Parts: sequence; structure tokens; C-alpha cells
Amino acid sequence: MIALFIAGAIAFFTALIGSGVLARTLRARGRSQPILELNADNIAVPQHQHKAGTPTMGGLAVLAGALAGYLLSHIRKGVVFSDQTLVMWVGVLAMAGIGFVDDFIKVRLKRNRGVLWKLKGVITLLVAIGIAAALVATSDIDTRLSFTNAATPGWEMGPLLWVLWAGCIIFATTNAVNITDGLDGLASGAAMFGFIAFGVIAFVGFRNPEQYPAIVNPYDLAVFAVAFAGGCAGFLWWNAAPARIFMGDVGALGLGAALALLALATNTQLLLPLLCGLNVLEIGSVAIQMAVFKASGGRRRVFRLSPVHHHFEMVGWPETTVIIRFWLIAAALVMAGMGLFIADFTRLVAP
Repeated sequence: MIALFIAGAIAFFTALIGSGVLARTLRARGRSQPILELNADNIAVPQHQHKAGTPTMGGLAVLAGALAGYLLSHIRKGVVFSDQTLVMWVGVLAMAGIGFVDDFIKVRLKRNRGVLWKLKGVITLLVAIGIAAALVATSDIDTRLSFTNAATPGWEMGPLLWVLWAGCIIFATTNAVNITDGLDGLASGAAMFGFIAFGVIAFVGFRNPEQYPAIVNPYDLAVFAVAFAGGCAGFLWWNAAPARIFMGDVGALGLGAALALLALATNTQLLLPLLCGLNVLEIGSVAIQMAVFKASGGRRRVFRLSPVHHHFEMVGWPETTVIIRFWLIAAALVMAGMGLFIADFTRLVAP
């Protein structure tokens, strides 16, 4: 268990220091996130112009912290790398790389959307499927449909169907986290709750191998999750309102991929909508808004503005109020998910 504390602490301090250095360096070079005044439908967005000049791409510090914490924790005797987790790291970095290219283009051209924005959905979907295929080809990951463990419901999907299913999960989660990243600290705080939950789940799997035999090297997965939780916490020091640096797509896509891959690796795929419940609500609000808007011929909207965090800003809630209340919602959903997991665990260990 000591390796978990090592991973979390190193990730926290690396992200904390790295975020501060990155914020000062990028601000000095004018590498800031362009701020929209109108959305795609020419609707005025909440007044965020005071954030103009805030550096972006802070997700680089989160990933650096998580990677440093993960790698250095393995210096401790008995902590071993697993093929599965290394493939997960490659997947996270691949998704983050897509986000970095898009962020760099935005900053370089001083536009809110990168050149890749029309193709980014297709690119991320293909990469997500590629990551899932790599997991099946190189590791012993379980290919059953799972809720709180591989045996529940335990329907065997087979490699091909599972790859498509897992690819969609990775794709959807990365986009959901990206959409959530619209207010200071909202996405990083919610992601931190999710990573803590996955750290607990993986550690329970490590301590109870008879009940969770399908999880491949659960201790390494726990270290992976805790490292990301520490990275998010360190970054949140600078990203909390008023943010000194934004996460950017490099961070949102990387964190989304990590959360999805942890759900797949710990056999909690169907529990993911609760452990990332706030992200589901955010992307769901966008889907509902678009569906109603198109179905009504552009005459009706459910929300004043989507994602839903902007709706509450338009209603009159201060940004910090929206953030804190949404964090509370995220925490409550994570606790509900963990409650289901613990309830199932007690059933498994009952005589």
C-alpha cells in the first residue's frame, strides 16, 4: 500500500510545481486559450472575457505528474509493471497527443477551434478502437460485459465485439470529460473523484483475488489510478477558480481515456456512468439540446445554453457556485457507484 501513497504524493507535487511553472512560462509567451463570445448558434455565452490571456495546455502537468508518480512508485520492491497498464499508458498518451495538437493550433492561430476540430471525432474514435484492440492483443483483459465484476452479468462478447464496445466507451468518455472542461476546476475535480474510486476498486481486487480473478495485476492498476488522482489534485491548486491555467484538450482527452481504460481493466464498464456521472450529465445535456433543437427546426431548446453548466450560469448562478454544486453532484454519484460496488463485494465474500 505504501506504493500508492508514493505514487499519489509524487504525482501531486510534480503536477503542483509543473502547473505553476507552465502557467508562468506560457503566460510570458502569450500561449493563452482564445475565449468565445458567441457559440456555434450565435448565442451569447456567459461573460468569460476576463479569462482572456489565461494559459492553456495545463493537462501536460497533470500527465507528467501522473507518469512520474506511477514510474517512481515502481522503485519500491514488489511493485511490478503489467503489460496491460503499459498499453493503457500508451493509449492515454495517444489521446493526449491528439488534444495537444489541437491545443497548439488553437493557441498558434488565436482561434477557439483547432484546424482538426471537424476531424477530431473520427480520429479519436479510430484511436480508441485501436487502443481497445491493443489491449485484447497484448494482455489477458477480460472480454465479458461487466458491471461491478467480470461475472456480473458476465456475458462473453468475444474479442471483436468487445473491441468495438470498449472503443466506444473510450471515445465517449474522452468527449464527455472534454465537454465538462468548461469552468475553472470543474473537470479536474470531478476526474479526481473518479480516479480515487477506481483506486479503491483496484485495491479491493488486489486484496481479494479469489473474488476478482479476472482483474490483471490490480495493484498496478491501483497505482495508476492514484497517480492520476494525485496529478489532478496538484493541478487543481492552479486550476481552481479563478484559474491560473486551463487544462486544454491535452488534459481532457488524456484524463477521459484514463478513466475509461480503468473501467475496462477493473471490469466495471457499466458502473462507469456513475463513477463519471457528472461527465454523463454534461454530454447528455448537449445531446438533448441538439436533438430537441434539430427536431423543432431550430425553434426550441431545453437549456438556455449547453453544456448544462452554462445553463446555470445563464440563469444567474455565479461560476464558483456552479462548480462547487457540480462537484457535490459528482461526489454523490461516485459514492452511489461505490455503494453498489461494495454491496456486490460483500455478496461475493459472504459465506
